[in-house]
Order: sequence, then structure tokens, then C-alpha cells
Amino acid sequence: MCTVWKRTLCYSVSMELLPCFLLLLIGATALAYGEPAYPGYGAEPTCGVKEESAMPAPERREEFDGGRILDISHYYREDMPAFESAEGTPGFLRLARSMRNGSDIANFSELRLTAHSGTHVDAPGHVFEHYYDAGFDVDTLDLAVLNGPAMLVDVPRDSNITADVLESLHIPKGVRRVLFRTLNTDRKLMWKKEFDSSYVGFMEDGAQWLIDNTDIRLVGIDYLSVGAYEECIPAHLVFLGKREVIIVEALNLEHVAAGVYTLHCLPLRLRGAEGSPARCILIK
Repeated sequence: MCTVWKRTLCYSVSMELLPCFLLLLIGATALAYGEPAYPGYGAEPTCGVKEESAMPAPERREEFDGGRILDISHYYREDMPAFESAEGTPGFLRLARSMRNGSDIANFSELRLTAHSGTHVDAPGHVFEHYYDAGFDVDTLDLAVLNGPAMLVDVPRDSNITADVLESLHIPKGVRRVLFRTLNTDRKLMWKKEFDSSYVGFMEDGAQWLIDNTDIRLVGIDYLSVGAYEECIPAHLVFLGKREVIIVEALNLEHVAAGVYTLHCLPLRLRGAEGSPARCILIK
């Protein structure tokens, strides 16, 4: 709104010179503060009214920098599946304070969802009470394990991940991070609102074979649990029992070719939490 002296000046200047005068006023203000005039002003500024400029539609991508960077995280949405739920993830995001109609100075959103929603990591406290009590939360996970060379492999589509299946994959010694793409990706289970207990995951013997026969310290999977539904907890217990393996679940691997990449996976620093959403990317 114009101040008293601006109103007086506006009335004293002829209507023909008013636009030119305001342009000079805006330019002088910009020079005084060492910054360009606010880009939202058009060619014909008005007294105290900002004209909206044309806004391009936002671009949402899975690949960046000409395909060199691949986002393998699922974006959060209300129909994203949640473990043992038919309701998806309703109400996970709420605009608690809004700028609409000038009611607040900024927009502030609130999140409400479990720490194991969407693409996420598991810490040892997820399935071990003594680790939870001792503070082995997501803030204690080793970033050197969560970031580095990783292999994406395709699992045979007719089986859960057993010891025999793992042996057949011939994963070389020295490989520390493996992302397992399964029938879950083909069935697009992460795009279905209702939880599907028939998903593919590790059986207990598969988890134990991996611990005993490989150097793998990060295991990634393409649905909400690394363990097959019927052996969900036993598989987790094997992986997390010695705090040597980090589990990354619900990866989006449908647009990525099998091969070797550089993985970057960063969970939130939620001290006291046994899991955390994570943004994971692969770099060719």
C-alpha cells in the first residue's frame, strides 16, 4: 500500500508521466541496495501492485545431466504402498501454514509418515531391542557404506532370493554394495496402493549365504521389505545381527540397466530413529 508521501506524489504527477516516474523510483531503489529491480515487475508497474510473471510448468525427472545421474528413489504420494496396509500413505503431507491470500509470510508443510515409508534405510534397532536401547539408530550408519561403487543385478523371476539363487548370480568377491532387482519391479508393486504380501525378498538362508560368502555390506531391494513376507523378520535378523550390513528398501529400479554404478544414498539424520527415508541416486 502507498504511504502518505507516495500518495501525495502520485496525485501531483500527471497520469501520463506516472509509469515513467515509478520506473525511475524502482531503479533508484535497486541502485541504493546494490541489487537489480525485482523481476516480477512488468513494463508498466503500478503503485504497490506486483504483476505475476508467466510461470513454466515444473519438470519432474528420473534422469539428470543427460542420463548420467539416475534417481532410484520413489517420490512420496498418498497412494504409495505401506507395509501391511491397504490404505497407502494418506495425509503424509499437510500445508500447516500458507501464504495464500496473504495469511502468512511463508508456506510451511508438515510430514506425517513412518520412518519406513517409501525408499528408506533400516538401522539395527529396527529388529533388535537391545540395539534400539543402545542407540544404534540411522544417525550411526556408516556413510562410507552408503556411498560408493555398487552393482545392480537381476534376480531370477521365479523365486525368492535363496542361497541357491545368490550362488547362481556369481557376485564377485570384493563387491560391497548390491541392488537386487526382482519380479517386484516387473509387477510395479511400488506403484500399487495396497500392500502385496506376495512380493519377492530374501529367505533366511539367502541372507545367511550372503553374510557367509560375500563381502557385501549394503543390500538394496525393490519393495518395502528386504525379507520375503513369510521370512521377513528372520532375514532382517541375519542382516542386522552383527551391524555389518545396511539395508535399503523400496528402490525404484525400473528405468536402470543392470551394471556397475556409483551409489549415493543419504538418509535423514533422525537421532533415535530405527529407520529413515532416503534419497538414493546412481551415477554412471
